[in-house]
Amino acid sequence: MRSYGAGLAALGLAAASLAGFTAAPPAVALTAPVAMTADDLPTWQTNGVVWALAQAGGVVFAGGTFSAVRPPGAAAGTSEQQALNFQAFDAATGVPTSCRLSFTVGTGTATVRALAVSPDRSTLYVGGTFGAVGGTPVSNLAAVDIATCTVRSGFKVAVSAQVRGILATADTVYLAGNFTSVGGQARQHFAAVSTAGALRPFAPAADKAGKALALSPDGSKAVLGGDFDTVNGANSHALAVVDAATGANVHTYPGLIGATSTVQDLASDATGFYTANEGTGGFDGRIAVDFGTLAVRWRDSCLGATQAVQVYRGVLYSASHAHDCSSMGGFPQMQDRQHLLAEPVGGPQLLGWFPDTDDGPAGTEQIGPRALTLAGKGGTDYLWVGGEFTRIASNGNRPQQGLVRFASTPDTRTPTVPDLVDAIADSGAVKVMWQDSLDLDDSALTYTVYRDGARIGTAGASSTFWNRRRTALIDHDTQPGTTYTYQVTASDAAGNTSVKSAPVSFTTSGTPASRTLTVPADADSYVNAAAVSANYGNDQQLAVRGSSAYRAFLHFTLPAAPAGMVLKSARLTVRTSSDALAGSADTLTVQHVAGSWTETGVTWANQPALDAGSVGTLPAPTALQTDYAAALALPALTAALGGGYDLALTSAGTDSAWFWSRNAPGTTGHPQLTLTFATP
Repeated sequence: MRSYGAGLAALGLAAASLAGFTAAPPAVALTAPVAMTADDLPTWQTNGVVWALAQAGGVVFAGGTFSAVRPPGAAAGTSEQQALNFQAFDAATGVPTSCRLSFTVGTGTATVRALAVSPDRSTLYVGGTFGAVGGTPVSNLAAVDIATCTVRSGFKVAVSAQVRGILATADTVYLAGNFTSVGGQARQHFAAVSTAGALRPFAPAADKAGKALALSPDGSKAVLGGDFDTVNGANSHALAVVDAATGANVHTYPGLIGATSTVQDLASDATGFYTANEGTGGFDGRIAVDFGTLAVRWRDSCLGATQAVQVYRGVLYSASHAHDCSSMGGFPQMQDRQHLLAEPVGGPQLLGWFPDTDDGPAGTEQIGPRALTLAGKGGTDYLWVGGEFTRIASNGNRPQQGLVRFASTPDTRTPTVPDLVDAIADSGAVKVMWQDSLDLDDSALTYTVYRDGARIGTAGASSTFWNRRRTALIDHDTQPGTTYTYQVTASDAAGNTSVKSAPVSFTTSGTPASRTLTVPADADSYVNAAAVSANYGNDQQLAVRGSSAYRAFLHFTLPAAPAGMVLKSARLTVRTSSDALAGSADTLTVQHVAGSWTETGVTWANQPALDAGSVGTLPAPTALQTDYAAALALPALTAALGGGYDLALTSAGTDSAWFWSRNAPGTTGHPQLTLTFATP
């Protein structure tokens, strides 16, 4: 049982301040009201099961059945540090602190099953099955001074059997477990002692084990959860509310929870408490109860034992091994289990938050997560998860044992790549269809559709891991008899965007009315008046200037006009280089080349003659790494279709311009013609 909310009523404090963390701003891009990302953070691991978590002042305490911890990513048995059933960690980094205590027992297996921190965050109360802490004799219950990480020797309480749950207020420590006596006096599975260790009158008598405790906001009532069938002789299976001072019954719940279901954990906020139920063939979900009326607010109906619950910003986070939530509109029965869920405290509805672990190794119950706690540090809140899992299924099944954590920081992971299914004809247009992507903390995604590399539109859709529908966008801006290639990306609200999907091509029916072709230069060079015999055909740049002149030459092999079409427009595009002097303030002239030349042979001395006049004008290329285009006169170019066509870039100015040549590295930015053909 965690300390979060433990002394809420008695102290009159807000839950966040009591828990020792500041409420950080909600994470960006998440589907409201979720405020934790599904992005797991690097966290040190254990070599066994973590049963309990608690936190204080940016430190997280983990207790369980393990003997060592190791770094994230380390294989079992490597880089281990001894940690016998207990270790403290930095909440923000996931790295162990120097606080490690050994919990041992004379015979059998020692284990830590419950942790709770005092409201002033000075004392950590530890329960379980153990007879000593670092050599100091205790009896299944200990108090640890957090500042020094030492056992408080003055806190001596003999508990006859395992402690399963602890709740701490400013002056009282409540206990739940398998015990039948505390401090030498009869106590049937629930008890309370002072912070000095003196037994309190609180003595509800349950016939079977207690596991969890919570307090009402005013501190007058205690909520009991466990395996029991009766409390103080009254039928109230697994759940009851009693007087916080005496343990007398205040409200019982006969028939609310089936005989095979138990309450494994309790969480609370200012308005109510929430149960985590495990049912062997019975109720496995969560119940919300109002503190004011003690009436049930709601209950969900997922199947798959719930082990822990935690409230954060109006959302109930739960650890379970859910395998069928179809009865509440969630995922259907599945072979794989979903181990972490979120739902609003106001009603049972699965929210779009689905990080996941595995069940755990053979030899354990294979339940998966067992414990949750919240910790804050440096303005960020962290949800820590402990259990018997060994992998993070939601992150490529990455090895990670015993512990994992999530944060209120902005979402950084991209959605999965959309699966572009097909492009089909649709009433004279093209319908592009894809299977929706998956984002584990943002179910509402935006899809961007690209045609031939250019963005043509967006579509929004929501998806979950069990319901990834097909979404479509209709492209109305198409021409007959034309082949188009489509791709799709998925983005979340923060702008995290997947790579483009694999391309799908579609050819529209009919005779095309227009067609645009891109023709790359297949030869280019420049000549230099100051070096009349030099050839620059292998250079990665082309130069143009009027005074101390440079001239650039380009050759294109033109296609023939498509059948039934004529050339409607032509455009020359060149890109300025990254050279600091590449930009120019001078307008450039495009001229048709009358003579012949070769890329590796042309020089200033043997350069070809140019036709008089201009066939196009290139605006002053002032910016670096920028495309500049000149519309070209059509008569001479039309006459050259199906053959070669030569152009020169010249200038009358004194400011040189430098462009990438066809030899420049990469696949973009090289000189090219764009030719548009259409029916007459």
